[in-house]
Amino acid sequence: MFNLNKSEHLVVIRQDELSKTDDCVELLRFAVSSEPVAGIVFDQLSRNPLLPDKTNTVIAVPAEWNAASDRTAINIKFYTAGEQVCFDGLKDIKQSPWFIISNGQFAVKINEEVLNKVLNSLPADVIAVNADYGLLAYREKLRFISDEWIASCRRHYSDSAEPIPIPSDWPHHIFMKKAVAGTALANGVLPDRFTDFVDKCLSKSLKLCAISIAGIAQDLKTKTGLLNLCRRHLDTLSETGALNNGQNMYKQVFGTDAKTSQKARLVGKVLLGKNVQLGQDIVIVGPAVICDNTKIGTAAVINSSIIGPDLSVPANQMLFNQVVQEKQPNWKNLARYNKHSYEQKVFDVLERRFKADNEFKTWPVISYARLMKPIADFIVSLIVLILFAPIVPFIILAIKINSPGPVFFKDKRQGKRGKEFFCLKFRTMIVGADKIQDKLRFVNQIDGPQFKMGDDPRISTVGRFLRNTCIDEIPQFFNVLMGQMSIVGPRPSPESENTMCPSWRYARLSVRPGITGLWQVCRTREPMKDFQEWIYYDTKYVQRLSLKTDLWVCWRTARHMAINFIKQF
Repeated sequence: MFNLNKSEHLVVIRQDELSKTDDCVELLRFAVSSEPVAGIVFDQLSRNPLLPDKTNTVIAVPAEWNAASDRTAINIKFYTAGEQVCFDGLKDIKQSPWFIISNGQFAVKINEEVLNKVLNSLPADVIAVNADYGLLAYREKLRFISDEWIASCRRHYSDSAEPIPIPSDWPHHIFMKKAVAGTALANGVLPDRFTDFVDKCLSKSLKLCAISIAGIAQDLKTKTGLLNLCRRHLDTLSETGALNNGQNMYKQVFGTDAKTSQKARLVGKVLLGKNVQLGQDIVIVGPAVICDNTKIGTAAVINSSIIGPDLSVPANQMLFNQVVQEKQPNWKNLARYNKHSYEQKVFDVLERRFKADNEFKTWPVISYARLMKPIADFIVSLIVLILFAPIVPFIILAIKINSPGPVFFKDKRQGKRGKEFFCLKFRTMIVGADKIQDKLRFVNQIDGPQFKMGDDPRISTVGRFLRNTCIDEIPQFFNVLMGQMSIVGPRPSPESENTMCPSWRYARLSVRPGITGLWQVCRTREPMKDFQEWIYYDTKYVQRLSLKTDLWVCWRTARHMAINFIKQF
């Protein structure tokens, strides 16, 4: 019986009928019973999707497997079919309101921020979660109409989630509210089939749903999945300074007693097990893992591979992107050049996506863009708000008398690096104007994602005066004070507009959006050119950002405002 009194996370490695192919012959069983691969697998599987604490995790392994279990930091239990799971006292743990059951076949990496938002918003007792790399940021989605014609194309710049049908097999994670964890299992037994688990939840009137969340799932029953898991683990150690290219460092960190020749070369991230014997003139290129009690023959070359325990690699053997687990493998077949599979290429792309987004333009810390411009924005905004403070009450009174509704209009826009904020303005239109806009789209007078029409019926009388004199944008100086906007910069736009042009988006979101900008003072308003000019002037501003450019834009804006104000009388 499993007692989960002090655990919030149960990882179940199930024993099923494994596929009998060259690439997968009880590969997961090999992984959990071969050191140091077992340490990598258990370390990755024990990571709680919600909490960093691994001590709250129990990993359940079939009793028939000779799994490595001498680990103090990871709680490993061996189970037999139909073994009972005890949830007594689980509700007393306050770190998270959820109890998690994970599928031990997959090492999953998902966007935890998106996961938390989804879990907090769904009114469900049990939630099945699968990782889907198709929902990761910077991927395009196409929608089709009849005859496979493309109806729309949209590029998502942030990780997302979407509802899916209840899966027929065990998902990557199951999140259960702790209050119903015992109820969801039939007599405290975790069934072999997920459909039985679903039937039990429905029979107890529990609310059940399923979602996919942006992420990567490595299938540990495949060679590609196991190799990628080891690569990701070694990359993590390298980032923390635990690895370098010297043999002495490997021995100190991993406690190995490898017997190495003076001519053996270890290049990159290589993990050696205990009692590994390395012959002369060998080359091991990481990421690579050599398991316990393994002998590497003279002049052997091993690249991006896992070599199982108690094996003897022949002299002059060449291995690339292989997992060698059999006691007497066909070394001749393994020597064939093995190109990266499609799954490997997908993993490489997605791993780069997870590390860092370096598409945005950056400036040195000691520069006008990073240092002087924010300070100047704050000071000027404070002065403007103080100067306009005496007339703001009259503006508010005029808006309330002229049109029913709130005084301010706020709309969600994207700021620097896509961070969303609410852009403030004095309300110049009738309430619900944004809903009417779709009906008026056919009379739009400009191209691109914006909307503009002469004599717009949605604009109130006071609102027209505020727009013509640019007084409606005074509240945006509060956005500048909060660091969300700048006085000069690209026009603040919602996500739907920024998806129209990826390269343009990266440029304009490299800086804070502005109350005024180069496009606003330079646009010609010629038919079918407005969107092109918008792209051109936004990118040009980012490329030539300087004090001189900002002062010139401010001068042109002030002159334009003065002329328009005089025209009102």
